[in-house]
Amino acid sequence: MSMQIDFKKELEAASKSMIMIHDPKLLIKLIVRMIVRKLQIKHAAMILYEADRDAYVLSISRGESGIKIPAGFTRFNEESPLIKLFSRKEYKHLTYNRNGIVSEDINRLIWHEMVIKNGNGHEIMDLLHKVNEQMEMLNSVACVPAYYRHKLMVILLLGEKYDESKFSQEELDFFAALASDAAMAIRNAQLFTRLKAQSERNRNLFLQTINVLGSTIEAKDAYTRGHTERVTQYSMAIARQMVENGSEQFDKTFFENLYIAALLHDIGKIAVPESILNKPGRLTEEERRIIQLHPVKGAEIINPLSLPQECYNGILYHHERYDGKGYPEGLDGENVPVSASIIAVADAYDAMTSSRPYRESLAKAEAITEIEKNIGTQFCPLPARAMLELFEKGEA
Repeated sequence: MSMQIDFKKELEAASKSMIMIHDPKLLIKLIVRMIVRKLQIKHAAMILYEADRDAYVLSISRGESGIKIPAGFTRFNEESPLIKLFSRKEYKHLTYNRNGIVSEDINRLIWHEMVIKNGNGHEIMDLLHKVNEQMEMLNSVACVPAYYRHKLMVILLLGEKYDESKFSQEELDFFAALASDAAMAIRNAQLFTRLKAQSERNRNLFLQTINVLGSTIEAKDAYTRGHTERVTQYSMAIARQMVENGSEQFDKTFFENLYIAALLHDIGKIAVPESILNKPGRLTEEERRIIQLHPVKGAEIINPLSLPQECYNGILYHHERYDGKGYPEGLDGENVPVSASIIAVADAYDAMTSSRPYRESLAKAEAITEIEKNIGTQFCPLPARAMLELFEKGEA
């Protein structure tokens, strides 16, 4: 080799980096790229078992154009010479090198077939001949298998070196160890991807259910049709604006929880009689008391879902006020959870800009003026100012 390589150090570094990568395609790409760059070979590729397709596929190929095989171009079945060779129990742990050298392991196998099995060596010789032809087609001079729980997972294909020297036993041992670590890392990455996909499917099903649940109140309350969707949109926009203006730093989880809370903020109205919800005139004190129970009823309804606390807070406290004069608990100032204070602004804005049987809707500018007048009393300053900024940008 033209340069000295500390194989132990390289293997440790590769193993550490592989553990941190959960994207199988990226992981394979980095492994092959590292091999080509570090060992100065013209071409490297990886055949990977894909459980979903129950097939071995040339997943990645790196090297000089005209030498490398296009990724995904070749698929291998169980009868393919390379797969057949390394899938058989007695041929595991081989590193096959057609670069002018037949390894001692293969010599022992031929001897085993011919002597122990009464002259059946022609079968292994025929298989090795076919493997040789396949490797020539793939521009490879050596191949290294790796397994996961006795299942062939990976075959690492290695092209010639730029200096045309032969692979040393130390190099082949390094490839074998690397391939073994790669098989484990790739399998873990595949499982991680599958779990993530399953989680995403479950999440989508969950959100669909939440959407249906949120829409049930609109079927009952004729005067709030579209209210839930609009409040959700306003709430998300307010939160994004708070991040944009630097007043808050919300992560992805917060936005997901806020979305759910806004969708379900009025779910407690299911427990309110329709005669009160759809009353054309103003409410009596008793009717108002019943209506004001809907945040508590909503929290009770969603409690069995074991939603995150942020969702629960947004539903239970979205009628609290910054000055402590809200309900159901009379929380004030920073004691009002931020998700609830955001929904409170969105809810009030939509209520003011929507018509009711007993009053006409306000123009958006008038509603914004009302919000501005009530900053620090009814509304928490940060989400309220974010709402004013959205209006100024024409986004509300």
